[in-house]
Amino acid sequence: MSGNIELLSATLAAARAEDRAALIAYLPAGFPSVDGGIEAVKAVVAGGADVVEVGLPHSDPVLDGPVIQTADDIALRGGVKIADVMRTVREAYEATGVPILVMTYWNPIDRYGIERFTAELAEAGGAGCILPDLPVQESSLWREHADKHGLATVFVVAPSSKDERLATITAAGSGFVYAASLMGVTGTRESVGEQAQDLVRRTRATTGLPVCVGLGVSNAQQAAEVAAFADGVIVGSAFVKRMLDAPDEESGLTAVRSLAGELAEGVRKR
Repeated sequence: MSGNIELLSATLAAARAEDRAALIAYLPAGFPSVDGGIEAVKAVVAGGADVVEVGLPHSDPVLDGPVIQTADDIALRGGVKIADVMRTVREAYEATGVPILVMTYWNPIDRYGIERFTAELAEAGGAGCILPDLPVQESSLWREHADKHGLATVFVVAPSSKDERLATITAAGSGFVYAASLMGVTGTRESVGEQAQDLVRRTRATTGLPVCVGLGVSNAQQAAEVAAFADGVIVGSAFVKRMLDAPDEESGLTAVRSLAGELAEGVRKR
């Protein structure tokens, strides 16, 4: 079975055709439970998310701030495994029909086996992977298997990336480019800033891939600000915080659905 990279590309193209940015939501698998995580994905899509990133919980998430680290700890203490991540992708995709990517650090894939991981992700209906710590120059074997299985390889670029480096990264990637709006870890910010706009401009000069911005967006106003210059707006910590702050799972699902609705309005106000 082939993965859903074409669905991802079509979804991002459809948002552009509507003269808006796509809303991309991030949620960790296994949080607050495996079943609860699947319901959370359904809730953000019901609220208006176009694409979902399912996080593979990791004990040393170098890109993630305290909010996502807390959720990862809960998932790991609950015994979440890669099989649960695949189940999350499968059931979320079957229920929603939207592109579902996995965001993961490299070590779990390396231990699990590249061929096994890509084959299972494609079979589950996944659209690809975001790989924040896989160096492009060491990614050829991964990309070979991802391409074979119809999966996108999304690399992360940062404001510190020089233009030559941006060109190398974007030439190797597929699906879209993840532009980190600032130097640092994930988390909500007061403002997303001009660094992100400059990074999108420089990245677009190297590629025809959509450029989606993440790190720091937490409300409709910020979503609208980023949507004015990016192809997609990525929101993670704000969703996870709503789940963490909720008194129970049902309240958490209502909260993330509501936030997705606010953000979906924001990306349409560019």
